[in-house]
Amino acid sequence: MNTLKVLIVDDTIVYRKIVGDVLKDIPGVEIVGVANNGKIALSKIQTLKPDVLTLDIEMPEVNGIEVLEQLARIQSPPIAVMLSTLTQQGSEMTIKALELGAFDFIPKPDQGSMSENLEKVKQAILPIIDTLKRQKLTRDKIRGAIAQPPLVSKPAAAPSSFRSVQKRSKKILSEIVGIGISTGGPNALSAMIPSLPANLKAPVLIVQHMPPLFTKSLANSLNNKSPLEVKEAQNGDKIEIGKIYIAPGGQQMKIVAGNDGISRIIKITDDPPINSCKPSVDYLFTSIAQYYVGRATGVIMTGMGSDGTEGLKQMKNTGSLIIAQDEPSCTVYGMPKKPIESGVADIVAPLNKIAEEITKTVNII
Repeated sequence: MNTLKVLIVDDTIVYRKIVGDVLKDIPGVEIVGVANNGKIALSKIQTLKPDVLTLDIEMPEVNGIEVLEQLARIQSPPIAVMLSTLTQQGSEMTIKALELGAFDFIPKPDQGSMSENLEKVKQAILPIIDTLKRQKLTRDKIRGAIAQPPLVSKPAAAPSSFRSVQKRSKKILSEIVGIGISTGGPNALSAMIPSLPANLKAPVLIVQHMPPLFTKSLANSLNNKSPLEVKEAQNGDKIEIGKIYIAPGGQQMKIVAGNDGISRIIKITDDPPINSCKPSVDYLFTSIAQYYVGRATGVIMTGMGSDGTEGLKQMKNTGSLIIAQDEPSCTVYGMPKKPIESGVADIVAPLNKIAEEITKTVNII
């Protein structure tokens, strides 16, 4: 897939032009066609055989969700990148699209000049296209994370190192779980989170790279699937066992001490991005390392970039156990790559075993 063939699907001529103008200037990308609704898009997919589909969600006749459902029935379908409006309905439909196997999404700018909106779309789409070209992904790989056959989790280092970790974990049970995730996250989380038991003896804090509105929709979607309560975190939330807190999009989330000096609460801040990310995994993991010395589990999962690596090192240095998602089950093997290759990860597990490995660090079975 040296040249990415792209089909642009949007019912708005303005956004067909914006996306087209951005893509035509990217080396290695060929625009093979456009469609103004999902029905026409499905017809053109059969003849044009695009590698990538930029797909509007809200369209007449056949919308983006319905297109994704049809793609699941096609052999070797294109990879879908969604275009989403910055509304509550748009965010809810985007989360559904990502759970159905869409690779990623681009927020549609809702204000500004044509040139400003073009620049916003360009900044959002360039890393996505670069990743698709570099990793030569297929839709089968993206969807395969959930469909993987059962695999055995493996230690990241030598067997003797793994045994020492297991021995330590029985003496000091983790009192908190931190998870960092990005591209492919909603799909992966919708498979993993429902597998965590209702009696999990620790809170779970998640940083999923997303803008505002979308993290709340993600939390609501996961809450409907999970035996544990899942919510978008709010400033001042007391961290409670058996609850899952998702960092709000466009803000940073960390842990601080409560007024009694014993309890731990969530602090939401407007601190600057770290690794160009807000929320940032490193930002959360650094605070976990500080407040849960030797009593935490860090989990790094699918995603572009390297956010989380430095925070995991700090967690590891203060006695935390580190779990990383393995390469075959990642949509994008970016965020787990360095922690695994550098030996920071104690356990490397496929997606369908991560919940089990988390549970072992909290409730020894």
